[in-house]
Amino acid sequence: MNNLEVINEKVFEDIKHVDENGYEYWYARELMSILNYKRWDKFMNVIVKAQESCKNSNIKIDEHFSHVGKMISLPKGARRNVEDYKLSRYACYLIAQNGDSRKEVIALAQTYFAIQTRK
Repeated sequence: MNNLEVINEKVFEDIKHVDENGYEYWYARELMSILNYKRWDKFMNVIVKAQESCKNSNIKIDEHFSHVGKMISLPKGARRNVEDYKLSRYACYLIAQNGDSRKEVIALAQTYFAIQTRK
C-alpha cells in the first residue's frame, strides 16, 4: 500500500461510525466534506444518482440510505435541524462512483470503497 492509499484509508475510516449492533455507517454531510463538495444541493444530486443505481440493481434503497435529521450549531449559539443520511459502505461506494470524476478525491474514494466493499 502506498502513502496516498494509507492517507486515503485513514480519512474514510476517521469519519466511519459504528452503531450498537456493530454496523458501520457514514454520515452524508461528513462524506460530502471529505469529497470536496461545498453545497448540499450539489451533493444531493450525487446521492440521487447513487440511489437510482441502487434501485436499478434491485437493492432496497432504504437499507443503504437511511434518511436522518441532524442538529447543527449556528453562530451565536443557535441550533438548526438539517437533512442528512446514514450511509452504508455500499451507499458510499455508489456515491463515489457517481461523483465528479474530475476530483482526485473521488478517484481515491472509488478505490477505497471498492476494495473495502469486497472485504
